[in-house]
Amino acid sequence: MKLEGQVAIVTGAGRNIGERIAEVLAGEGARIAVVDLDRARAQQAARNLADAGREAEAFVADVSDNDAVRSLVAAVVERFGRIDILVNNVAISDNRHVLEITEQEWDDTIRVTLKSPFLMAKHVAHHMVDNGIAGKIVNIGSTSGYRGRGSACAYSAAKGGVANLTRSLAFQLAPHGIRVNSVSPNRTGSPVGIQEVDPDRYFKNLVNRAGVPDDTAQVVAFLCTEGASFICGENIFADGGVMAMEAS
Repeated sequence: MKLEGQVAIVTGAGRNIGERIAEVLAGEGARIAVVDLDRARAQQAARNLADAGREAEAFVADVSDNDAVRSLVAAVVERFGRIDILVNNVAISDNRHVLEITEQEWDDTIRVTLKSPFLMAKHVAHHMVDNGIAGKIVNIGSTSGYRGRGSACAYSAAKGGVANLTRSLAFQLAPHGIRVNSVSPNRTGSPVGIQEVDPDRYFKNLVNRAGVPDDTAQVVAFLCTEGASFICGENIFADGGVMAMEAS
């Protein structure tokens, strides 16, 4: 197992892509801090990992709040002793046109989708640097951060911010041996903030199937291994080829 003995924090790990990332990292030997604002989902995801023979603990935290993030990181270190991997997965979407979105919807989306990866990276990186840990941080982006959309005004802006946050973190943390990258899916699993997967959800890509959470999770896991030791500051599109297509 390629991540044996390492500890990973996954935010938004109670469902969909985040839950599958936690499962795949655990399958590679990592011990998992399952972080979600929904206590029941976090606990169930952690139980599922434990039932599969993996070591996991549920943590409930608002990762867009600085004090909550500081306390979360301290709690994870107290429980597991260290942090080697951070996956910033949690996000919400406004699904609004610019002529319809409210200021509150904008602020909420930016706070959760862009501010939370900044706060998590800041506090986890402090732990890594202070303890000489050559850690890995993976941000979950979106194709929405690289092109315009007819809806989701704030979400597109936030994911665009995640793209450059990834580059900036990579530049600033590389001297400490910390690699930072991102993975950007497209229409994978259930829509952001929705539990159920719609089997008829529209998609258009080059591989002629809808994306599933494992498509993203496997790339995240690869970026956390030594096989990706020369990849830093990059984004990988796990999008079925969407970004290679002419917009239509």
